[in-house]
Amino acid sequence: MASREVRRFSKAEPRFFYGYIVVIAAFFILVLMFGILSTFGIFFKPMLTAFGWTRAVLSGAFLLFWIVEGLLKIVVGRVNDRLGSRIVLTVCGSIFGLGYLLMSQISTLWQLYLLYGVLVAAGISGTFVPLASTVARWFVKRRGMMTGVVVAGIGVGGLIAPPAANWLISIYGWRVSYIILGSIAWVVVVLVAQLLRRDPTQVGQMPYGENKKETGLKGDTEAFSLKGAASSTQFWLISSMFLCLGFCMYVISVHIAPHAIDLGFSAASAANILAAVAGAGVIGRVVLGSAVDRIGNRQVFVIGFVLMAAALFWLVPATEAWPLYLFAAVFGFASGGCIMSESPLVAGLFGLRSHGLILGVTTIGYSIGAGVGPFLAGYIFDVTNSYHVIFLVCAAISVIGLILSTLLRPITDTQGKITAM
Repeated sequence: MASREVRRFSKAEPRFFYGYIVVIAAFFILVLMFGILSTFGIFFKPMLTAFGWTRAVLSGAFLLFWIVEGLLKIVVGRVNDRLGSRIVLTVCGSIFGLGYLLMSQISTLWQLYLLYGVLVAAGISGTFVPLASTVARWFVKRRGMMTGVVVAGIGVGGLIAPPAANWLISIYGWRVSYIILGSIAWVVVVLVAQLLRRDPTQVGQMPYGENKKETGLKGDTEAFSLKGAASSTQFWLISSMFLCLGFCMYVISVHIAPHAIDLGFSAASAANILAAVAGAGVIGRVVLGSAVDRIGNRQVFVIGFVLMAAALFWLVPATEAWPLYLFAAVFGFASGGCIMSESPLVAGLFGLRSHGLILGVTTIGYSIGAGVGPFLAGYIFDVTNSYHVIFLVCAAISVIGLILSTLLRPITDTQGKITAM
């Protein structure tokens, strides 16, 4: 009898929590896919040289990419809520790798727009929302910390991939480099995705911390539908905050390396500056991810937008190495912390029942900003032959994001319950 009781207790309270495997798998998938995605700025100059396109035209592929990604992740978020991230990442990882393989063969502008703007976008649409939503389902306690660890994969990928891509291009050229990156993505993402599970019930476990009264967070799984969430002011505030974040982040991601080369830096040095932004982003995701469970997600956005605005104003007159690396450190830390807070903020405000769908819809704002920002930057450069104006625009948009963050308030339902932020 006693031995049977021990066995039942062991089953209810397993010594190993599978959620940590999910976190590790999600981390490596984001390292690989967003790392490869971050190399667009490294391929920018070689492709300008090869085809003679303007910066606005080449950036237009990035605009189309984010439009398609933004629309598709609504669908992907709903599919993830029903089927889970393992199926989503297997399919999207295959599409992503295929897109980069075919990018090696482009010879005309429409091929670039089709392959990068549609195919690669379809692949990446199944990454951030499904993985962030999956982590939110696995963790009640330490949700912010675990989300920070996972999303740090974006920064780690951005730290490693740009210098690696620059090295590949210098040896093999940009076409062969696309083949190498696409092949790696196709194989590794599909294999690692098999470790993912939609939620703890699939392995007979409970979300971490759900059965601990001291967390005070169990109620946030009693949730809003998309319709209910969209009827709140908070939904539109955070969508607009995400737009500001995406605009600033991807102006820098796409154009900081070309800007550095224009200032006289080598391609390798320019890639290192871009990598420094990503490396600081890793620190921001982990540090602020650990702090978010204490200070709240709104405060992380406030801190992030303050630091981003200051860094962007600093960038305008910067022409030497140390000011550029200081910019990279501050901007990367701030933007990384904000990215980490997106999913926990949505989970805290609207719950988990439709978390993937709601996160997918709210981050359309992020996608719009991420697409419009680089395109506008390319157009302004073509007109003025300078990035100074667009950097000032980014600083102003960071200030707008700060104002929106200060306006965000918890939601009080009809029973008087106040949601977390």
